[in-house]
Amino acid sequence: MTAEDAEVDAEENKSLRSLRKPLRPLRFSRVMETKPIDFKVVATEDHARAGILTTRRGEIETPVFMPVGTAGTVKGIRFESLEAPDLNARIILGNTYHLWLRPGIEVIKACGGLHNFIGWERAMLTDSGGFQVWSLAEIRKVTEAGTEFRSHIDGALCFLSPEISMEVQAALGAEIAMAFDECPPGQIEPEVARQSMELTLRWARRSKDAFEVAQVANLRAGGSQDSGAQINNLRYRQALFGIIQGASHLDLRRESLERTVEIGFDGYAVGGLSVGEEKPLMLDIIEDIAPRMPADKPRYLMGVGTPEDLIEAVARGVDMFDCVLPTRNGRNGQAFTSRGTLNIKNARFATDTRPLDEACSCSVCRRHSRAFIRHLYLAGEMLASILLTHHNLVFFLDTLRRVRQAIRSGQFAKFRREFTEQFSFGLE
Repeated sequence: MTAEDAEVDAEENKSLRSLRKPLRPLRFSRVMETKPIDFKVVATEDHARAGILTTRRGEIETPVFMPVGTAGTVKGIRFESLEAPDLNARIILGNTYHLWLRPGIEVIKACGGLHNFIGWERAMLTDSGGFQVWSLAEIRKVTEAGTEFRSHIDGALCFLSPEISMEVQAALGAEIAMAFDECPPGQIEPEVARQSMELTLRWARRSKDAFEVAQVANLRAGGSQDSGAQINNLRYRQALFGIIQGASHLDLRRESLERTVEIGFDGYAVGGLSVGEEKPLMLDIIEDIAPRMPADKPRYLMGVGTPEDLIEAVARGVDMFDCVLPTRNGRNGQAFTSRGTLNIKNARFATDTRPLDEACSCSVCRRHSRAFIRHLYLAGEMLASILLTHHNLVFFLDTLRRVRQAIRSGQFAKFRREFTEQFSFGLE
């Protein structure tokens, strides 16, 4: 063997040895610098926007409606149906408060995070628990540290703070988490509203600080595992949205927005609406605040609302929505249709062979009559709630699909006018 041949063999052996070495894991700093979401606006008409929100689990076209999965499930419908073509929900909402209390975060962590626990592979957003503490807790005490309250399940004394909320949401592993806030009633005095807003702003800063700590801890925990379901949930950074409060006072809302943006979040939400204020006041607040929100970030209106509310909020510049109306009202016998709402308990539908909505092509409307669904509801059959829930969710999701198409084609103003006129016209 010549000296040249020996040198070639040595280089080949060196290359082979390098291939046998395990790949180095991605450095935490690089992972932490990776954007958890990407958002771009692709079309506008006045303030209305059509966009694409990209997460690690795929693209979500906006404006988007997010079905609410309170306890890890969207009530009355299977995930297979949510994923089917007539619904095709790209993102759902999970409830931090309810999941924290039951089954408990340790159970969900042991099962690899919320996606693995419930069997949902698409995107999720988790709320912070602040609204539920306000709306459900029988006894609550708000302090600088956080909120002390009684569990609605067993009356046990619980404490939720920005730090605990961020820790819980990091363990749940949704693509988008929400800052912990205080949700005040809509109609309160300016002094009380300011105190609440200031507290929410301090909690927003604490939420962001705790969120960053939780992200590093999760990434290290995920990176240290050789296998297991949880690693896929933990190796990616989450997005964190800030929440704008201020009750019904526009000056406080503007100040809350400005100071929340100074803290810096991946998206921004308008909270504390649809909590008792008159609808014109709610729309006035959205009209003033939404266009002032950062144009390059998603704008989320929390807990709102009816189909008309969604259309009007889109016209004012909102991108994301969630609400329990389609599922809750479905369980209570109400269907949303292109000509308004339908109460299936009404005797006039006893022999009505038409579908719930003659303009709807969902699987329920293609197969079942109003008369049959009324019979199911009066007989106490659970299928009635399942069918009404399915139809209602299709109606909400399809309405926003049509909104997106209208914005892209420059026909949103026409669509808004025609939709509102028809929805207000009423059933025949």
